[in-house]
Amino acid sequence: MKIIFHEGYKNSSYATELAASEGRMESIMDVLFRQKDYSVHKPIPAQIEDVLRAHTQGHVNRIRQDEKLFRMALLSAGGALSAAEIAYDGVPTFACIRPPGHHASRASGWGFCYFNNMGIPLLKLRSKGKIKGAFVLDFDAHKGDGNIDVLSGCPEIKILNPVSGDRRAYLAEIEEYLTKIAGIDIIAVSAGFDSYEKDLGKRLKTFDFYLIGRLLKKFSKRLCNGRRFAILEGGYYLQDLGKNVLSFCQGFED
Repeated sequence: MKIIFHEGYKNSSYATELAASEGRMESIMDVLFRQKDYSVHKPIPAQIEDVLRAHTQGHVNRIRQDEKLFRMALLSAGGALSAAEIAYDGVPTFACIRPPGHHASRASGWGFCYFNNMGIPLLKLRSKGKIKGAFVLDFDAHKGDGNIDVLSGCPEIKILNPVSGDRRAYLAEIEEYLTKIAGIDIIAVSAGFDSYEKDLGKRLKTFDFYLIGRLLKKFSKRLCNGRRFAILEGGYYLQDLGKNVLSFCQGFED
């Protein structure tokens, strides 16, 4: 299992919001660093040409007005790019990045999101002819409207934001969707751990994240030669955030 992380993600001064909370990255990486079978890859910032596949020039210019935020958003998108590229080569990957991105649309953003960390790597892989179809699971507590907007021009990329209220029905919804899709080249995950029972979403238990990861591993091997990656979105209950991420990774890893 490969973990994408940069010490720069610990910087909490880029914004005053939940996603920029002090200790959020540490609560995850303190747990993941202890896993002997996980190796950490340090990403580089995304190039503007990669960002512009997903966003308008006007949107990029607006984010650029805040230099500190702009650098963080590029570094986060760069982490997502690294995760997708490593996963394409067959290594399951989790990107512990911030700021998140699934509410960033082509020309706007909200919900702590600035650049779309899911759209940027998938559109790059597609532009290079590496993939045509993909499946995106977004299990954040909030619907990834930015993912839907940025990827709307790619009908071969299927997106699921589960809506079932009961945790068992939620897991069944994911599995049922996966049994019906075909023609995908990679599985990608907007991993929002605010869907945890003690977080904003008040739905999933720690073991449910493991079950989601295991389900995605199973279907990635069946549908796309095991290619799969996940990127961090929400997750704000810091006491359990690390163990929830680890639970997902343990299901997701080979």
